[in-house]
Formats: sequence, C-alpha cells, structure tokens
Amino acid sequence: MIMKIAVLGGSGFVGSKLIEILFHSEIFQILNIDKQQSTRYPEITRIADVLDKEVMQTLLQGIDLVVLLAAEHRDDVKPTSLYYDVNVNGMQCTLEAMEKNAVKRIIFTSTVAIYGLDKNNPNENTPADPFNHYGKSKWKAEQLLQEWYKTHEDWNINVIRPTVIFGERNRGNVYNLLNQIASGKFIMIGKGNNRKSMSYIGNVVAFILFLILHKERGYNVYNYVDKPDFTTNDLVLNTGEALDRRIPTIYIPYFLGLLGGYGFDVLAWLLQKKLSISSVRVKKFCAVTEYDSNSVLSSGFQPPYTIVEGLKSTLKAEFGNKVIENGTGR
Repeated sequence: MIMKIAVLGGSGFVGSKLIEILFHSEIFQILNIDKQQSTRYPEITRIADVLDKEVMQTLLQGIDLVVLLAAEHRDDVKPTSLYYDVNVNGMQCTLEAMEKNAVKRIIFTSTVAIYGLDKNNPNENTPADPFNHYGKSKWKAEQLLQEWYKTHEDWNINVIRPTVIFGERNRGNVYNLLNQIASGKFIMIGKGNNRKSMSYIGNVVAFILFLILHKERGYNVYNYVDKPDFTTNDLVLNTGEALDRRIPTIYIPYFLGLLGGYGFDVLAWLLQKKLSISSVRVKKFCAVTEYDSNSVLSSGFQPPYTIVEGLKSTLKAEFGNKVIENGTGR
C-alpha cells in the first residue's frame, strides 16, 4: 500500500534531502508544503503557510503521515515573536488540520536547544532549560504535542531533537565555521577543547525514514547525535586532513572574543544589518554542546555514515576543488 506523506517545510536543507530519499521509493507518495518553492521538487510542492488553517486542512486530505520541519530557526530573527508564531502556532494549526483529516502520525523535528548551553551530556529526560527564543519556542511546541497526546493516545508522535546539522549544500553555522577554518585564517576563541555534538544530514534523514517505517506507535523522543563528539580542535585537524592543507590557527582568550561579539552587536544595531559575528554566536561557539544519544543507539537504527565520513564528504564537496578566499585550493 502507498503511504502518503506530507513534508511541511520541505523546500529547505533537511526537507530537500529527506524528499530525495523518499521521492524515488515506490511505497511513498510525497507532498511538500512550504512558503518557498522547492528548486529541486517543484512538481510536488504546494505553496502555503503553516499558519493558514483552512489551506492546511485542505492540503492534508488523504495524508497518512506528517513530517513537520517548518520552523523559524536562525539566531537573528526579528521580531522574536516570529519564533512563536511559526514554531508554536504552526504546530497548533498542523495538529488541528491533522485531526480534521484523521491523520494520526506526525514526526516533529525539535532541537537540543531546549536543554540550554553547557549542560552535562543531557538525555531525553533532562529538564528543559532553553536560553534563546528558538529553543523556547521549540519547547513550547513540544509541550503542545505532549498535551495533545493526553487526549489522542491512539496517535503516533515521534519527536527528534537533532544537534547542529551539517552536510553538502548547507549554508548554516557549521558551513560558516568550516569555511573559516579552510580559509587558512581561522581565529580560535578559547582553548578549543569544548566538545561539539553534530549530526550529518545523510544520517538525520535516514533516521527519519527509520521512524516512518519502524516507529508506528506511541510517543517517542530522540536526541539525534552522530558520535563521537568533536572538539573544535578536532574539527580543525580533520578539516586539514580532509583537504590536505595545513590550517594555521590563532588563539585568543574567551573574554576578548566575547567582548568583540558585543562590539559587533552594537555595530549591527547602528547599521541595522545582520552581521555574521555576534555575542550569541561567540557564546555558542565556545559552549560545550555534548548530548546523549543512547535512545537512538538502542532503537535499532544504524547510521549509514560515520561522522568522519560525513565531514570529509562535506568538506570535499564544498571546498576541495576550489580556491577559498584568502586560502589555497587543490
């Protein structure tokens, strides 16, 4: 039997990769619902806002499972109310549209940001303590799901809390960091010994597929992390090895880096522009972001790629065959 899946927010990085592995399967029929047109899958895309309840109710007719990826996730969204409009109210609209159409399965991508910074290897039972509006809004969306399940126990709800996701064609924070390292003019703020849990896109979408096929009952929550965790120094070392380059690194104390971040905050306010450096990004760069992954490991899922394989593939795809500004290519 064909399973009809609606991917909400499928025009972005994760959604495009997910649709790529679902689209060519004979057992799935895919619908992408997004505010933006998909450059890769326009033929299955319907332009819609997750907050438009009537349109959502129409589009989810005949759907068997919803994958909710749509979110405001950048760390510089203005006004901050957008986080709650999209991430929380969007969840409410989605649930009501699902109920209207008797759709009882949802996979929701939350985030490890709900735990806050510098926690001691939190697992799924660690109390939430988000430090920014993105994490707070995602936690509120999860709380909506928890309350919903109390009166909808016949539903199947799977929540994934991925750590920072990287991969080919992503232009997020990890790409910016790798670009700085590969450029040969990288400044390390702090000692570089803070561990960073990361997730490779090929494994994240493979895990979503695993949940679609194998986790059809109950309310399940998973941190998604590809082990082992890298320190920032490890990232520099692996980047150099993957690209066969010597990566010179300048180290500056954390307090100086944070002071510089505050300076860029003031400059951004004066210029009314979004800048690539901020105090929030300095804090996140230097924080320990290490998370427990035992629930995924015990679920039966086998990631198709190691973290090193994912990093090498990303580095070679993005930087291996071109000259990098202020650096050298191969």
